Amino acid sequence: MTYELLLALALFAFVSSITPGPNNLMLMASGANFGLRRTLPHMLGVCLGFTFMVALVGAGLMQVFDMVPYSHMALKVASVGYLLYLAWKIANAGPAKGRDGSGRPMTFLQAAAFQWVNPKAWAMALTAITAYAPDRSLLAVAVVAGVFGLVNLPSVTSWAVLGQQMARVLTNPRRLMIFNWTMAGLLVLSLYPVIRGH
Repeated sequence: MTYELLLALALFAFVSSITPGPNNLMLMASGANFGLRRTLPHMLGVCLGFTFMVALVGAGLMQVFDMVPYSHMALKVASVGYLLYLAWKIANAGPAKGRDGSGRPMTFLQAAAFQWVNPKAWAMALTAITAYAPDRSLLAVAVVAGVFGLVNLPSVTSWAVLGQQMARVLTNPRRLMIFNWTMAGLLVLSLYPVIRGH
């Protein structure tokens, strides 16, 4: 991979990782509700889970969509359903949940598994492999996955930190409830490009 292509890949990885999407919105809500330390497994699950996903997509998972015509539609339906469920959970997180230790943030394995039903993660992985590892050689796929792994962690961390900082403003139950409902609404809105694609 040339230096110019590597730079373009890093820029694509940064822009797609830092912009709002299901992962980042949930991390911001988790940071606000549970703090940065308790959100750390969620952050690592997103980063490592997505890196692993990119590697598997590059290793040949893309061909499944070609071989099984309805698999892409089934994935989209499952993704939309699961994200609506997560939006409901965020909206109903309750005031100050996590401050008293009663709430539970997403675990490492839950966050890693979530990548497989995250429409934005699929779009990022498929685009990255198509554009930056078209020959799907082991080295090219490893470079794409590695760059995403390096860029993704600071990107998702920034959203969790933003949520943690917002917790200072969300000190009363009403403000926290409004924040949680807003995050849930934005999560639902993030599904628009997926639904519009039909």
